[in-house]
Amino acid sequence: MNPILEFFRRLFRRPPPPRPAPGIPVPHPRPTPATPAGTKAAWVALAMTLVAGWEGLYTHAYRDPIGVVTVCYGITNADMKVKMGDRYTAEECKKLLGDALPRYDAQVRKCIPKIDEFPPHRHAALVSFTYNVGQGNLCKSSVARHLNAGRIKQGCDALLLYNKAGGRVLKGLVNRRAQEHEWCLRSD
Repeated sequence: MNPILEFFRRLFRRPPPPRPAPGIPVPHPRPTPATPAGTKAAWVALAMTLVAGWEGLYTHAYRDPIGVVTVCYGITNADMKVKMGDRYTAEECKKLLGDALPRYDAQVRKCIPKIDEFPPHRHAALVSFTYNVGQGNLCKSSVARHLNAGRIKQGCDALLLYNKAGGRVLKGLVNRRAQEHEWCLRSD
């Protein structure tokens, strides 16, 4: 298990419900049906974990490896106005990420219209990829071309090509793409 992802799974885990006072009967909860593949709840939870794990939490604005002013979990001027000196709490950062992911999902939908037919891990991987490289890069990529043609393996394999920033291969991007690739190939 990736220690970064495990950290964020624990960070975003809901606290257990309060225990009832002694002597008070506890109603048996209704069984919750499994979340069907492709539903919003499934891919959003997975994407939150994936994106947060790779972007990391920075509560103050900083410049990323290619000089883009960034804050929280990779929020940039593409998402909202960000300037050096900006500061946010961890909770504010979590909300900003949660608000941003549906916007990136909408961008993925423009490039890959059948995204709802994909299993949640693939869906989350593509939202993570788009969050990192942007909609324009997804739409013109071999990733979208192959996936739209039904060539899942080739589309997922193409994720591995996007490992550069500022013309340099970055180890962090190599690792991120490897995990996105792994999730893209999953059928759950």
